[in-house]
Amino acid sequence: MKLLLENIRELVQVEDQPVALKSGKEMANVKTIKNAFLIISDELIYKYGPMESLKDTYRDDDLLVEIDCSNRLVYPCYCDSHTHLVFPGSREKEFVDRIKGLSYEEIAQRGGGILNSAKMLQEKSEDELYNEALERIFEIIKTGTGAVEIKSGYGLTLESELKMLRVIKRLKENTPVCIRSTFLGAHAIPDEYRHNASKYVDLVINEMIPQVAADELADYIDVFCDKGFFSVEDTARILMAGIKHGMRPKIHANELGFTGGVQVGVKYNALSVDHLEHIGKEEMEILKNSEAMPTVLPGAAFFLNMKLSPVREMIEAGLPVALASDYNPGSSPSGDMNFISSLGCIKYNMLPEEVINSTTLNSAYAMGISDRLGSIARGKIANVFITSDMPGIEYLPYRFASDLIETVILNGEIQNL
Repeated sequence: MKLLLENIRELVQVEDQPVALKSGKEMANVKTIKNAFLIISDELIYKYGPMESLKDTYRDDDLLVEIDCSNRLVYPCYCDSHTHLVFPGSREKEFVDRIKGLSYEEIAQRGGGILNSAKMLQEKSEDELYNEALERIFEIIKTGTGAVEIKSGYGLTLESELKMLRVIKRLKENTPVCIRSTFLGAHAIPDEYRHNASKYVDLVINEMIPQVAADELADYIDVFCDKGFFSVEDTARILMAGIKHGMRPKIHANELGFTGGVQVGVKYNALSVDHLEHIGKEEMEILKNSEAMPTVLPGAAFFLNMKLSPVREMIEAGLPVALASDYNPGSSPSGDMNFISSLGCIKYNMLPEEVINSTTLNSAYAMGISDRLGSIARGKIANVFITSDMPGIEYLPYRFASDLIETVILNGEIQNL
């Protein structure tokens, strides 16, 4: 199938010479083409440019489907690099507990939080989990997401972690969105190991990781390295074991305090370090000399009323930044990356251009896919969305919580949503 998107008011995030990511001051630069066209062929971006350079020979192609994008913008689809999209049920009662004054840590200590989800997940069948997650996949596609990383971590037993990862594999095979899978067996310490966390770490290392690797169920490995969860020492052991089995690290770091998560993540060559509500000059300097993508999760900070990551300082220090939704039932029950974009501007004082880079190219890098997604470039996969009538790139984050996406194209095919 060939598509011609013509009369585009503004074609956004164009790269004539693609780069892997953007850092510091470069994050404020987004190339756009006004009054543009875009040709998609065989699932890939084939050609683009100003309308005056569109040749009639393209229009004469009998296989070409034309889409008039007058007054509309075309973006590369969002790449959501941090989610827990496979989960067994909602946790709105904990939402009320927080309103009443309980902290995230207090809820976890009472058996809520991750342990609550783990208990529910162990009782659900694989098919039930798959069907519920499938609905969420099409929910996020509607809001412009074309690539998503999904973590396990609500199993906390070998059998249940494998069940989650098999669900993610089925989603990979049966949906048009690009999916990356992350093994997060070290998401929380189960009740039975509360007084012997090292024994659970041994289970993750000696039983879970080898089986996950043998079944080829995960692209990455992750650890919740933070206060009340896994120590730096335990995190290092788990990441090293994952590396030995071919899984590159990603890491939950410094959400609840200065816990050394950034340092251990960089030491073991993490692709991304995520959360970063607590980050100082030392951590920024370490990240600046690494390959890790600092990833901020505005939805979680918003929902939990947490301290905000110092994104402006990070960018001014020359760092790249990615934004992701952290879609999960406990701390960020939404995968709407348009809202994440709005939070980036409203709460973190990011420019619209910086938000675009952080939710497309940089978040694609955090998933290891910026060579084929995250921008409009020849030869990249044609994952794009067409907005409703709008004047420019500032409008989308400005109109927070509004339905502004009319058409989503994944792998060169229009999605019927």
